[in-house]
Amino acid sequence: MHSNPTHSNGYHHQQQQQSGGDRRPAMTHRERVRRGPRGSSRLRESRDGHDGAAGLRVSGQKQQQRPPCTDFDMAYFHSYAHVGIHEEMIKDRVRTDTYRAAIMQHQSSIAGKVVVDVGCGTGILSIFCAQAGAKRVYAVDASEIAIQANEVVKANNLSDTVIVLHGRVEDVEIEEEVDVIISEWMGYMLLYESMLGSVIIARDRWLKPGGLILPSTATLYMAPVTHPDRYSDSIDFWRNVYGIDMSAIMPLAKQCAFEEPCVETIVGENILTWPHVVKHVDCYTVTISELESVTTRFNFKSMMRAPLHGFAFWFDVEFSGPAISPNNNQTTSLLTDTHPVDGSQRKKRTNPNEALVLSTAPEDPPTHWQQTLIYFYDPIEVEQDQLIEGSVTLSQSKENPRFMNIHLEYA
Repeated sequence: MHSNPTHSNGYHHQQQQQSGGDRRPAMTHRERVRRGPRGSSRLRESRDGHDGAAGLRVSGQKQQQRPPCTDFDMAYFHSYAHVGIHEEMIKDRVRTDTYRAAIMQHQSSIAGKVVVDVGCGTGILSIFCAQAGAKRVYAVDASEIAIQANEVVKANNLSDTVIVLHGRVEDVEIEEEVDVIISEWMGYMLLYESMLGSVIIARDRWLKPGGLILPSTATLYMAPVTHPDRYSDSIDFWRNVYGIDMSAIMPLAKQCAFEEPCVETIVGENILTWPHVVKHVDCYTVTISELESVTTRFNFKSMMRAPLHGFAFWFDVEFSGPAISPNNNQTTSLLTDTHPVDGSQRKKRTNPNEALVLSTAPEDPPTHWQQTLIYFYDPIEVEQDQLIEGSVTLSQSKENPRFMNIHLEYA
């Protein structure tokens, strides 16, 4: 039996012997340079001020009553000023086509209504909403990409409909209630970047009772994986290099390859068991405090004999409409009877006629989110029907809530 806790600080795996203290969370070099927040080339220091543009509203009112904008926030927002990250997201056809289809599916709730696009980026979702007949769209982004979004809006003759607000959701002022909130807030492993908090703030500040939130729910899954090809490419490669035994490098290779979560694409054949629901999020009711720490216990049964190389995480989001609960007049999402409870192993799939689902599962078409994998330093042979049990805790870094600490135990 193996019982191994692994820790990840700032989305960065630490060896157990390094985890005794509370190390300062920081984005890893590879994450910062190669990917950044969902693909940006690097994080840079941000200027304190913002350049205005015609028709662009700049935030700054009543900030003393709102959470402070930290240096971490400024660096995060500045990373999204890089056009490459937006190119990657827009070229993700699964992502962008599903959002456009969801907007058109809910056109009756959007046409003639007021919409807020949280984290609008280049403004493409705001423009989709305008094309669906929205009366007014507030496109909010704290990054300087808002300046380009405003130019895009003008170029498409939509300035009378789409109002670009350059600032944080906490700081910008909208002088009316809104009917719809749309946002593409999901990060790697769903909760990395913690942008869902901005959607919650927008919901609590502006959304009318019975308003629509797209997407309405999100579910994070995990499952044990076997991935011998990846292990062979990164580790076993060193056993014989041009006929030279370089296996002495293997311990360093393991450390470099597996010391942090890996964002990569796997397929259904890599999954050893049915998935486990780590967290189900209802965007109509979720609170910011609920996201500070998520813990679940898992109990898997291997469907085959294979080497266990680690665990994979992925998510899906659902675009369903709101419903008014008759008991307390609170808005909740329309859920099917197969709505997963945190910890259940039933994978949620709704009738496609009822709700659109954007999935990042290994068996579905790949997206820019791919899957997030936590690899072991050495594989463990498991037999068919063998139990794999343990727990995982995902918690926001106290210093920078946009970073995620991962504590994983398995036996």
